Amino acid sequence: MTSPSHARSFASPRRVIALIGLASLALIAGAWFFELVLHLRPCKLCLEQRTPHYVAIGLSAAALLLARSPRTQALALVGLALLMAWSTGLGIYHSGVEWGWFAGPNDCGGAVPPAASGMQDFMQQLQTTRVVSCTEAAWRFLGLSLAGWNVLASLGLLAAALLGLKGALRLSGRA
Repeated sequence: MTSPSHARSFASPRRVIALIGLASLALIAGAWFFELVLHLRPCKLCLEQRTPHYVAIGLSAAALLLARSPRTQALALVGLALLMAWSTGLGIYHSGVEWGWFAGPNDCGGAVPPAASGMQDFMQQLQTTRVVSCTEAAWRFLGLSLAGWNVLASLGLLAAALLGLKGALRLSGRA
């Protein structure tokens, strides 16, 4: 059985900031693995879902280097919580588009192909380029698409940020 002081140190603000940064890095690495190794081209919404995690990686790194007081750590955790709430919302929207619950964006087409060097190359690209639809899940595991798994991961990271925020506020004497 763990002691209350051990549980508090595990959920220390700095550890939670590091956890969120590393988890976001792992999620981005997973997205790049699916794209570059398994050749699953991302749609527009897939790419948008990466943005909160890219920002969370940067914010976590900056907070670990600069946020020494519980107040500044709390501020970083508020930012991370907002980023994870944004990521959760994007994932819910994308999952809903895949399941047909919401209308997706009209311009959902994935990554831009490289520029053609001439008319013949351009015509070849038109014939071989596949537009990636936001309404089709490229891959599912246990019934959830990557967007659905992002929802679960982001909700977990949101909960972790709120737990770390509670600890930071307690340390700063505001809770």
